[in-house]
Amino acid sequence: MKILEKGFTDIEIDPSLDLFAEIEQLKKEKNAIILAHYYQEPDIQDVADYIGDSLGLAQQAEQTNADLIVFAGVHFMAETAKILNPSKKVLLPDLNAGCSLADSAPAELFRAFKAKHPDHLVVSYINCTDYYQREYLIYVEQGGRA
Repeated sequence: MKILEKGFTDIEIDPSLDLFAEIEQLKKEKNAIILAHYYQEPDIQDVADYIGDSLGLAQQAEQTNADLIVFAGVHFMAETAKILNPSKKVLLPDLNAGCSLADSAPAELFRAFKAKHPDHLVVSYINCTDYYQREYLIYVEQGGRA
């Protein structure tokens, strides 16, 4: 299946289609918002309702009244939005969008570390997967804010 290989659907789109208008219409129909990280391409930022860093986008996700959150970012950002909004549908347009920082800390290795050192306090950077966000309550954002 192509979506599993590429991480997204790769379909031809009618070049005469006004994608910006179509996206705006779909957002209204689905009561959806698009959250986009600063590093997204300009066209994606142009259709986004909010643009920001991972913490700012998480805060926007938490405050939204939308039923559907489309997260133009990486896995941990979409996971954070889902944790903050368990009853809402959260979509990640590119399933292969990863973060080298988050990926460098596999949960199974950290579980083993915690088992060996149960008295250690965990403070994690906000760019972490849902495992860390669910297991540990203290994490910081760039600039050292907790």
